[in-house]
Amino acid sequence: MGERVRVGTRGSRLALVQAEEVARGLRAGGVEAELVVVRTAGDANPATPVARLGVGAFVRELEQALRSGRVDVAVHSAKDLPADPPPDLVVAAYLPRGDPRDALVSRTGAGVEGLPAGALVGSSSPRRRAYLLRARPDLRVVEMRGNVDTRLRKVDRGDCDAVVVAAAGLVRLGLAGRIAEVLPPQTMLPAPGQGAVAVQVRRDDRLRDVVSLLDHLPTRQEVTAEQAFLRTLGAGCRLPVGALARSDGTTVRLEGGLVDPEGRHDVRGEIEGPDPRALGEELARRLLARAVAAGRMP
Repeated sequence: MGERVRVGTRGSRLALVQAEEVARGLRAGGVEAELVVVRTAGDANPATPVARLGVGAFVRELEQALRSGRVDVAVHSAKDLPADPPPDLVVAAYLPRGDPRDALVSRTGAGVEGLPAGALVGSSSPRRRAYLLRARPDLRVVEMRGNVDTRLRKVDRGDCDAVVVAAAGLVRLGLAGRIAEVLPPQTMLPAPGQGAVAVQVRRDDRLRDVVSLLDHLPTRQEVTAEQAFLRTLGAGCRLPVGALARSDGTTVRLEGGLVDPEGRHDVRGEIEGPDPRALGEELARRLLARAVAAGRMP
């Protein structure tokens, strides 16, 4: 290909690192690539809780830039993608997934159990808040947004005792040394798609075949299962959701959970098989039925 491919990305340091990884992959295949920064609603409103901005707060403007031809591919953190994909766009590749788990960064280096009584922990995620309270009901979890660097600075200057962020993001930024504890799924199930990078193109674009060469099948299967779980729960479930799939390229094992916003109840289950989408749908139906039968739905 003779022309230069424009790779759309958010402007945070982590987003640029992820987009540059995609650009390197394209260049290795003989395609010239340059980064184009697109500001999303989530970036433009850093003080507004993500839940209030709505689904797709970090995605919509990138998708519009893709549709308009301002960019040729769009790079997303897979966890930011809505579970229902738009019909005119497609994820042509998932890069090999990083660590999908959450990580605690604390001022003293203590893990969750080592935090002082009543410690202040920053997070804008209802899922992280619920699982933190499940593990430590005494913690005070406060709304905290901003990119990874911003949140770490708030810990360092004493605005809070700790924050929870994605482990993969810290690793990609060379900040793995800041991790006090990688939180196991038993403590905190990750967000669907966490740790994965998605590369989106226009459905009918010839670039789709080129970008698909970057696709990592096990990661695609894992994200497909987790998103199917989330999508099937849909509007009928108003509880925080966690999911973690593992694939060897043939068999997928999926663990999913619904947790009470205050961390009082946690409904979990596991399923295994060859069809990631079917697994996610079936596990969601099972857990939703259990939650309703137990009176755990708000």
